[in-house]
Amino acid sequence: MALIPATILTGFLGSGKTTLLKRVLTEAHGQKIAIIENEFGEENIDSDILVSDTNEQIIQMSNGCICCTIREDLRTTLQSLAEQKRKGELNFDRIVIETTGLADPGPVAQTFFMDDEIAESFLLDSILTLVDAKHAAQQLNDRQEARRQVGFADQIFISKADLVSKPELEALQHRLTHMNPRAPQKVVHFGEVSLAEVFDLRGFNLNAKLDIDPDFLKEEVPHVHDEHCGHDHDHAHDHGHEKAHDHHDHAHGENCDHPSHQGEGHGHHHHFDDDVKSFVFKSEKPFDPAKLEDFLG
Repeated sequence: MALIPATILTGFLGSGKTTLLKRVLTEAHGQKIAIIENEFGEENIDSDILVSDTNEQIIQMSNGCICCTIREDLRTTLQSLAEQKRKGELNFDRIVIETTGLADPGPVAQTFFMDDEIAESFLLDSILTLVDAKHAAQQLNDRQEARRQVGFADQIFISKADLVSKPELEALQHRLTHMNPRAPQKVVHFGEVSLAEVFDLRGFNLNAKLDIDPDFLKEEVPHVHDEHCGHDHDHAHDHGHEKAHDHHDHAHGENCDHPSHQGEGHGHHHHFDDDVKSFVFKSEKPFDPAKLEDFLG
């Protein structure tokens, strides 16, 4: 069986992923597409356009924290799709994976290389990232996931450009180029892109990703979630993870080209075996940095 091309569609909240995907689904391309979704909210792709088009096979994934569950859920889903295609139970030409806005695309991409069965069935064609021009500056400053989405992109689509001034758009384009000089950029309006800009790009270059992140093909240990992760974290990470959250953070400027290093003063997330732990401190009282400094010695 020929390798099945896979496209990862990512982008921060409100960037227009679903709008672009709807556009692709309603194009007269004659291709049968399997859609894999992982959304936190109640509203996913409108069911009305999907029910009417039997070419699209919808796979609705679990509503968990994507960083904890996507690797295993995605692996199982892909294995099931490949098996059903081999048996003739499903007929599709390619798959599109729409991640949540909170997703780091790295673990999703890893899935295509960490499992022999999946690597023998699927070809990761490209990672497409949508960037909301109106809110990009704040999102890139505040959220590592947004920076990694840009860093891992093989194609960047800039949405909502009509909501910013020309100088603001040019500044964003310059910043995106600085963060990821390899990825072409295109301003899009309401998901209006041609299929040639979405499919069969052959844009994912494993060697390039390894140059950026030498640990890309190594199994990750669980991370510490932040308060936006989408579910209650007062559960001691009861996700089947048994390893400790070992990693360390160090600062980089925007000159660093690692996907997670985009943005001033961000944290670099490495997984090592040193005896360094991280934790989340939450309090309703005002935070006193001086007391923390005294505590850390």
